[in-house]
Amino acid sequence: MKIELLDANINKIKADFEAILIVGKKIDHKFVKDSDKFKELNYDGGSNLLLLESKRLYIGVKELGYDQIRLAMSQIYNTLKNYNVKTIKISSYVYKCTTKTYQAVVEGFVLGSYEFNKYKSEAKKSKIEKIFISTDEYSGKKVKIEKAKLALKSGKIIAKATNFAKDGVNEIPEIYTPLKMAKEALKLAKKHSNIECKVYDKKFLKKERMNAFLMVNRASVHDPYMIHLKYTPKNKSKKRVVFVGKGLTYDSGGLSLKPASSMLTMKCDKSGALAAMAIIKAAAELKLPFEIHAVLGATENMIGGDAYKPDDVIITRSGISVEVRNTDAEGRLVLADCLDWAQELKPDILIDMATLTGACVVGLGEFTIGLLGRNEEFKAEYKRVASDSGELMNSLEFNDHLRECIKSKIADISNTATTRYGGTTTAGLFLEQFIKEENRDNWIHMDIAGPAYIERAWGYNQYGASGAGVRANLYYLQSLAREEK
Repeated sequence: MKIELLDANINKIKADFEAILIVGKKIDHKFVKDSDKFKELNYDGGSNLLLLESKRLYIGVKELGYDQIRLAMSQIYNTLKNYNVKTIKISSYVYKCTTKTYQAVVEGFVLGSYEFNKYKSEAKKSKIEKIFISTDEYSGKKVKIEKAKLALKSGKIIAKATNFAKDGVNEIPEIYTPLKMAKEALKLAKKHSNIECKVYDKKFLKKERMNAFLMVNRASVHDPYMIHLKYTPKNKSKKRVVFVGKGLTYDSGGLSLKPASSMLTMKCDKSGALAAMAIIKAAAELKLPFEIHAVLGATENMIGGDAYKPDDVIITRSGISVEVRNTDAEGRLVLADCLDWAQELKPDILIDMATLTGACVVGLGEFTIGLLGRNEEFKAEYKRVASDSGELMNSLEFNDHLRECIKSKIADISNTATTRYGGTTTAGLFLEQFIKEENRDNWIHMDIAGPAYIERAWGYNQYGASGAGVRANLYYLQSLAREEK
């Protein structure tokens, strides 16, 4: 599907169908052509209206905003995809007078058109080939065409990177093993000259004393890998940004076995690692001006005679001892060693992403990412900037009372708390123990357990993976890049 900006009046562009937005139920604006039919059909602009005879689709949006635009574009695509429609035209609806609107337009179409159907015996394909965007603007202001075209390109890169993450998360555990993740990372580096990739095997992990990572892997037939991707910009970088991703390609819960219903969808436990890999992919294509790293901890958490056990004590790479009280709290163990290693890269900004706690889903709902960390100002600024991506986020604060709950009687800390409440926060506090003092004000932990994988379609997201964390972080990096200019 090609999306093209045309410097032409909407009425002079030929297409099979025209899409028109109705903003705030204002059904009399200059692009509306079917006012007479609105009365007949009792249409007030608060919903969508498909007029097959007129070859026009009206999409009702409450107000203009980046995410409202994404949702509208997705609705346009999904309403018309099953018809014999090859081309669609739409005018411009610029929000806040910024060309970022065009980035949102492309994201809406590309994200909304995603499908994971490789295991379907009969997969229907949309006939939509081209989307034409007219420079005719809703507010009457003239569009800066070159900047708008750059925004279209950025939107395509960001949305495709998100879909890249979705593909990996949606892939079944039989296929997507830790080795598969390593091969995908190597393939990505081979494709982009400004990306390097190193894959570290079990021997390296043992040499580095990454005992927590190794302990989680022990019962799996698939070897663990730590994957390090590095993007280097053309010019000297002023910042080094490091992402760390949890890459549990499957999580059974270990000996603290999950119920059958909870085990289903656990292929999604690699979402953090796939998001980090997708960010590196997009960074290379966007040519961001920062040195960006992704450190991925890839393993399975399985059961067997050699499985690690509740009551075990692990000496992590950092030297901190951890009492295992629940083997299903394994992601934080993998991250503990990966975060410790990643800090040797001397990051200016350190962000980890993980489908870490069910408590986050309970507390914030299925659609919202939890942001944790010690620096409240950093989290607030991150949320302010990244929210333009459309990803929903909520900040959770640390407190000393909950910090007491992860202390152990027989080790330095425990991998679960002594209270059943505040599980997302206590998991973040556990990870904080492995963040060096000099990095604590520049660190954010993103618990993406809610939106990473949902078993029903929502917004412009389909059943399954959403690529949680990809767009938010890329919008944040783009904002940093604008500050550098």
